[in-house]
Amino acid sequence: MNTAYVALGANLGDPATTVRAAFAALANLPESRIVHSSSLYRTAPVGIIEQPEFVNAVAELATGLAPEALLDALLEVEERFGRVRAERNGPRTLDLDLLLYNDQFVDLPRLTLPHPRLHLRAFVLQPLAEIAPDLVIPGRGSVAAWLPAVANQGIVKL
Repeated sequence: MNTAYVALGANLGDPATTVRAAFAALANLPESRIVHSSSLYRTAPVGIIEQPEFVNAVAELATGLAPEALLDALLEVEERFGRVRAERNGPRTLDLDLLLYNDQFVDLPRLTLPHPRLHLRAFVLQPLAEIAPDLVIPGRGSVAAWLPAVANQGIVKL
């Protein structure tokens, strides 16, 4: 089995309920199971600030799916939750981002691993640190080492 980390986020409808339901959907992915799931966190939007706050979390998966197959499965879950890709950093019913897959580097048109901005976002690093405090981001260093760099970003554990 492979280890993958997935970020979950939502800010439309009832985002906390959506993220909890998305954890259940991840638990039902083929050849996969949730190993750890973080608490939920309320965060300010990034980029487009005139939108509702987000609820974010991170899940650690054990999966037999290859990275691109896992990405396809995540996109299917987003679609089932009504995700419409209108504008980058815009409001969404559900966002699932594949952050890490083992310690692999992947650079494809539709998938970059590690996720290129994960070390810059408190809404990813804080829940990631909760479930995997000793995790090392390939090519970047430890999650814990990056936390001070995002300390000024608003994030509240629910």
